[in-house]
Amino acid sequence: MLDSAYYDLIAIVCILVGWAGYALYAERSGAAQGNLISGMASQRRAWMRRMLQRDNRMVDIQIVNALMRSGRFFASTAILIVAGLLAVLGSTERVIALAMDLPFLQDVSRAMWEAKLLFMIFIFIYAFFKFVWSNRQYNYCAIMIGAAPPATELTVDCDGVGDDIAALATLAAKHANRGIRAYYFGLAVLGWFLHPLLMVAAGILVLLVLYRREFHSRTMHLTRPRIDTP
Repeated sequence: MLDSAYYDLIAIVCILVGWAGYALYAERSGAAQGNLISGMASQRRAWMRRMLQRDNRMVDIQIVNALMRSGRFFASTAILIVAGLLAVLGSTERVIALAMDLPFLQDVSRAMWEAKLLFMIFIFIYAFFKFVWSNRQYNYCAIMIGAAPPATELTVDCDGVGDDIAALATLAAKHANRGIRAYYFGLAVLGWFLHPLLMVAAGILVLLVLYRREFHSRTMHLTRPRIDTP
């Protein structure tokens, strides 16, 4: 029978491979097949081309600000989660004593308990940096919108301006999406505190939820462009 340490190692490998593998599939090969990421990228290109045709672009700036507020919320929440986990890490002995009273909890050493907490801390620190970088990119996107030529001065040379801003907004959305995936897998890691195999099962469930939402959800079909943009 395998030692519990082997189950822990297998569970970590499964989570990391599943997480990285799904990101590669969804953002590279999957995007070319027409998923939610590519659908929204098309809508951003349409949005920025319409933006260039407007003289008053306050609505566009407000949309970017709304996207930035969402990123700031998740970044702030990630910091609070990290602070809470660090507090638990500083009281490991008391937490283990309380947890061991639960009949269904796996008996683990202090070192393994701390490793689990550190792994979760790493996940939410990663999410924090992704959301902060996404927020900065949206900030640059707002600056580029402000720097775009007015509708009365558009020329043939300005055709790529809207596409460049849309590409930057899509890049910001990808980093925000990676941060949200970190939240999903961070929740899956909670199962590790009960049993490593439960974390694997939770990770598989997360992959199924992500795949359905990004490839087969009604939202994905609604975001696909239906008309050609000028």
